[in-house]
Formats: sequence, C-alpha cells, structure tokens
Amino acid sequence: MSALITRPLALLGATVLAALATVGRVTRFALDAFRHIITPPFYGREFWHALVHVGYLSLPVVGLTAIFTGGALALQIYAGGSRFSAEQVVPQIVALGVVRELGPVMVGLMMAARVTSSIAAEIATMKVTEQIDALVTLSTDPMKYLTAPRVFAGLVTVPVLVAVGDTIGVFGGWFVSTQSLGFNPATYLQNTVDFLEPPDVISSLVKGAAFGVIATLMGCYFGMHSGRGAQGVGRATKSSVVAAAVLILAANFVLTQAFFST
Repeated sequence: MSALITRPLALLGATVLAALATVGRVTRFALDAFRHIITPPFYGREFWHALVHVGYLSLPVVGLTAIFTGGALALQIYAGGSRFSAEQVVPQIVALGVVRELGPVMVGLMMAARVTSSIAAEIATMKVTEQIDALVTLSTDPMKYLTAPRVFAGLVTVPVLVAVGDTIGVFGGWFVSTQSLGFNPATYLQNTVDFLEPPDVISSLVKGAAFGVIATLMGCYFGMHSGRGAQGVGRATKSSVVAAAVLILAANFVLTQAFFST
C-alpha cells in the first residue's frame, strides 16, 4: 500500500527535479552566450552570415504571414462588429491587434519554425560530424564562434522583422477593408495612425528582440546538446522548435502583462 503512494510521488519529484535541472542548464547557457557576445574576440563574418540567414532570408515568409493575418483579422472584426453595429472599429482593432500581439507572435513563431530548426540541425550535424571537436582542437570556443553571432543576430534583426511584419499586416487589413468592406482608404489610414500610441510600437519591438533571442538560443542550445547520429539530429531539431514556440508564447504573456497590466 505504501509503495502505491510513494511511487507516484517519487516519479513526480524526479520529473520536477529534471525540469529544474533543464531550466538551470538553459539559464547558464544563455548567460554564457551573452557573455561571449560582449567580450572579444568577435567573428564578424559569422555574424554577417547569421544576419542574412536570420533576417534577410526570413522576409518573404514574414511578409506572406503578416499580410494574410492582417486581412483575415479585418474580415473577422468586421463580421463580429456587424452584430453590434460597430463595423467602423475595424481600423483601430486591426492596428492594435497586429502591432501589440499578432505581429510579434506570428514573426516569433515563424522564426521558431524556420530559424530555430535550421540552427539546431546545422549545429547538431556539426557535432555529429565532429566539426565542433575540430573547433576546440583549433583553440576556437564553439560558444564564441557558433552561438554568440547567431543570438546577437536574432537580437538585432527580429525587431526589424517585427516592424516590417506589423506594417505589412496593417496594410493587409487596409487592403481587404478598402477593397471588400467599403472603407475609405484615407480615412482608414488616418484612424490607424490616430489610434496607435508609442507604447504599442515599443512593446512590439521589445517582444521582437526577446523572441529573436529565444528562437536563436533554443536552436543553439539543442544543437550543442544533441545526441549522436541521425536520430540525435532529428530529436534536437524537433525539441528546439517545440521549446522555442512554447517559450515565445510564455514570454509574450509576460511582456504583455508588463506593458499593459495597468
């Protein structure tokens, strides 16, 4: 009888301890990455390659995601507002929804799908093929050479991607509203500009920076800690995307609470 009681408790305790140990390892990895970002030597070529991969090459998927999201949001708000004779709030709610929430979150999740998986697979493959061991043999710190440039690139470029995504998302709502819902183009834009406030834009960019760090950091962490063989690479890639997506959504809640709780 006592075993039936203690075994589930022991399993629960082991699960909690394993989760706390993982949190500790990720935290130490993040602190180590930021330490390498601000201390020399700096690998400018790797940073430039990361900027192109994380930022420039992500523009098409960010643009397509944002424009369809903004257009769908306008249709949904118009359909819902028509039940209460409040169709005219479409410009304000689209702008607020895209800039505060949907823009940063959608960009963050796209980063998790595209960038995190790519980084994790690349670094895990380097580990499997012993390229990381070769870097150590050449007296090159893998954290300095592989992780720091990618995390810094995410910190710098994702806020820019969020700004682009917000703009395109608002444009998507404007296009659908003016072409399908009968809104005046100039009035729609004026309502959008008048309704948005600086804290809305600032919160969006801060979220972008946080999501960029999370996306790149998870890719680097799981790539560095991948198992051997093809299964290890696949498991690291899958785990990195799941962890990045969950952490991005959790960070979004925390940052929204911090900016707009009062």
